[in-house]
Amino acid sequence: MRTSIATVSLSGSLTEKLAAASRAGFGGVEIFENDLLASPLAPEEIRARCADLGLRIDLYQPMRDIEAVPEEVFARNLRRARHKFELMRRLGADTVLVCSSVSPLALDDDALAAGQLARLARLAAEFGIRVAYEALAWGRHVHTYDHAWRIVDAAGHPALGTCLDSFHILSRGSDPKGIEAIPGEKIFFLQLADAPLPAMDVLQWSRHHRCFPGQGGFDVAGLLRHVLKAGYRGPLSLEVFNDVFRQADAGSTAVDAHRSLLLLQEAVGAAELPPPVVPAGVAFAELLTPDAEPVGALLTALGFTRTARHRGKPVDLWQRGEARILVNTAATARRDGTRLAAIGLACPDPAGAARRAEALHAPVLPRRRAPEDAPLDAVAAPDGTELFFCATDDPELPDWRADFADLPDAPAPCSGTRVDHLALTHPWHHFDEATLFHRSVLGLGARESVDLADPYGLRRSRAVANADGSVRIALTVGAAPADETVHAAHIALATDDVVAAARAFRAAGGRLLTVPANYYDDLAARYDFADGELETYRDLGILYDRDTGGAFRHCYTETVGRVFFELVQRDPGHHGYGAANAPVRLAAQHAGRLPG
Repeated sequence: MRTSIATVSLSGSLTEKLAAASRAGFGGVEIFENDLLASPLAPEEIRARCADLGLRIDLYQPMRDIEAVPEEVFARNLRRARHKFELMRRLGADTVLVCSSVSPLALDDDALAAGQLARLARLAAEFGIRVAYEALAWGRHVHTYDHAWRIVDAAGHPALGTCLDSFHILSRGSDPKGIEAIPGEKIFFLQLADAPLPAMDVLQWSRHHRCFPGQGGFDVAGLLRHVLKAGYRGPLSLEVFNDVFRQADAGSTAVDAHRSLLLLQEAVGAAELPPPVVPAGVAFAELLTPDAEPVGALLTALGFTRTARHRGKPVDLWQRGEARILVNTAATARRDGTRLAAIGLACPDPAGAARRAEALHAPVLPRRRAPEDAPLDAVAAPDGTELFFCATDDPELPDWRADFADLPDAPAPCSGTRVDHLALTHPWHHFDEATLFHRSVLGLGARESVDLADPYGLRRSRAVANADGSVRIALTVGAAPADETVHAAHIALATDDVVAAARAFRAAGGRLLTVPANYYDDLAARYDFADGELETYRDLGILYDRDTGGAFRHCYTETVGRVFFELVQRDPGHHGYGAANAPVRLAAQHAGRLPG
């Protein structure tokens, strides 16, 4: 289906917004009136710019407070409308959005509203323009889509139809099934937006917190199915009011927006994309560092062994059990210090995973590869981390480990460790994009977003995972200052005995994050522990959480550059990540509480 986006959904000048929409693959735009008023371009120039970019102007919006008003007020409204219709003819737009009135002058009189909208439509028809009437969720008298449709139906003019907006419908809890009773040709336009499900005034919710389909909690796909069943054949258009999107780069926002519509069309059977290839495990995590010595010391204390070296690159393979860490000392590391640069995801069909990614605007990254290297494709996650699609243990597919030569006399790696989860910290404006990316491109399921209290501002986190938990990624964004310790990514290692692992790490010279005594006093009040258990946790800096699925015990290492490790012991039924302990951990990292 053809796709469109409202210019209010993107940041920048009108020309910047149009260029971003075109580059992302949209076929049309809704031009928001404020964007046109602020543009130095004449309507004819905007029309020509859209044509050059391959964009159709699908809608001009909005006209407000038009209907169900005293006659002298409506006469002024018609004069205003005539001016707008003349402007639209210059612009080349043939549909105008009219929102249900919020004016205190508006009367609760459906017959008056229908009569005045019919007169407006007659005037619009003289200019070859259609009027799409939309019920605002906070409209003074008309605030549901079925009420708006009854007024349109009563008006009975061919140039008057309705505009359906998923936010206004779903935010009020209206049943979208009734949409099927509206003739498809009378649905003049469809606007789509998702949103989280907070408790706040619906106007503030609408103006500041909408997001693209798939990023919130609304069943936008269910609504779209009803609209299509009604016979709607117009564009799928995004109208998203979001403070973050309006400050972020318009190019990346537009790409994310178009991705959301591709995923939505796939969900309702209106588009066929390469099927998702859900990763089955973490093949490796790659650290890029200018100095291998502190990283090597940390890995050694964690029980890792350096087992192999890449045949053509300065990359070492460290291993413990099923956990594999690549340490890359390439020259590019000089700029950024130690960081988590890449994640290898074990995939049953790496080529299929790459095709899925490219179809959803995540192109395969260019990569320097020797002829003998395994053909390993990677895409960039929103935080910049490279995600490699690695073959699982299939003898028919190339194995990335064949690129490494075993080191002579390297001791056998210890057993009993695997990657429990990875945590990625994103720029403030990429949080919703990251959620949609991992859900759509990788096929991972998303848990609810949680807020984490940081001493310098609130942080948000949302976990994505495959069905069996063999791939878990925690996505975090926050307002903390530029503190490398806190903005670091981290790798969580699973262990069957976190106490023994923490003791072994410390005995090997590793340093664990020190946790304030007040935290353990609170644990004593909340939970019952075996004799000596809490004292052991206090000594080692082990944090504790529990829910109906069992217990979660974890502790943290020192930070090297922008990377640290977490030792995790989770009961089989516990699926959390220790969110309740995050404020304590973040405060300790801010304070730099490391012994010695």
